[in-house]
Amino acid sequence: MDSIALFCTGALLAGGIYWFVCILGPAEQKGKRAVDLSGGSISAEKVQDNYKQYWSFFRRPKEIETAEKVPDFVDTFYNLVTDIYEWGWGQSFHFSPSVPGKSHRDATRLHEEMAVDLIDVKPGDRILDVGCGVGGPMRAIAAHSRANVVGITINDYQVNRARLHNKKARLDSLCEVVCGNFLEMPFPENSFYGAYSIEATCHAPKLEEVYAEIFRVLKPGSLYVSYEWVTTDKYNANNPEHVEIIQGIERGDALPGLRSYTDIAETARKVGFEVVKEKDLAKPPAQPWWTRLKMGRIAYWRNHLLITILAALGIAPKGTVDVHEMLFRTADYLTKGGDTGIFTPMHMILCRKPETPSNS
Repeated sequence: MDSIALFCTGALLAGGIYWFVCILGPAEQKGKRAVDLSGGSISAEKVQDNYKQYWSFFRRPKEIETAEKVPDFVDTFYNLVTDIYEWGWGQSFHFSPSVPGKSHRDATRLHEEMAVDLIDVKPGDRILDVGCGVGGPMRAIAAHSRANVVGITINDYQVNRARLHNKKARLDSLCEVVCGNFLEMPFPENSFYGAYSIEATCHAPKLEEVYAEIFRVLKPGSLYVSYEWVTTDKYNANNPEHVEIIQGIERGDALPGLRSYTDIAETARKVGFEVVKEKDLAKPPAQPWWTRLKMGRIAYWRNHLLITILAALGIAPKGTVDVHEMLFRTADYLTKGGDTGIFTPMHMILCRKPETPSNS
């Protein structure tokens, strides 16, 4: 009887571990597995050192304002977090309003499809995804519009992940991925029929520089839409709690500094765009975008325990636990930003490049 009981206990334990890792572990079907977590292009033994370097950046605030320092800083961040994002969140590294009766995945897809609908492109048109990540939005947009989407990301590891996913989704004929800095894009002038960025240009040290580059590569008359991370009219820079929340978001998401919602249209016009429409997509009647973060707390603790075990066993790199803990703290700041209404990740601006150059 003791042998039978021991066998049953072992079988239950093995089944529990399998369920915990293989069923609960992946973010979605064909997503990243917990046992495959890495530091992106950073070798496993250097993940912890790079995490410490990332945090040291914030102890030198003058460097945050130095444009040439920021790309490497952002690249390091995405090496550290890409696998964890993909495993715990999915292939679309952004938020979307909750949609009653729809899954998070469906709500995300609808949010992405709206972006390409706004720029009014036709099947076969060549359009630009500015800051494409591992290409979740790119694939949804290509499948929905049948446009040819070219994505650019500064992170070489994300390029490889995006290409792999594009091939698996059989969308590689419509989706192209380029490794590069969106402040100096390797594309000729007037080469795209439209462009979009979904929560990506917040990483630019100066918004004017990335908007100017997008303006340069767009064909005259083409549209550009961006979902921007900004502070809202409810943000009070003299309120210590507000300041702490915003700084927490900046530190945990590799942001040189969050902008005010009032800066966006002004910057777009400064580089030559006509502003067609501007709207905070997070405002009512839209359902809260941060609900998903609140609902994910149990999943976080499950994932954190799993990462801790994998790191202890040497399967996950040292430092992965620290990165995961940083992202959870950031999720808390993001939730507070949503609850207080001082922050939105989806301030939408729709712009047009004029048919003829402005005389101003």
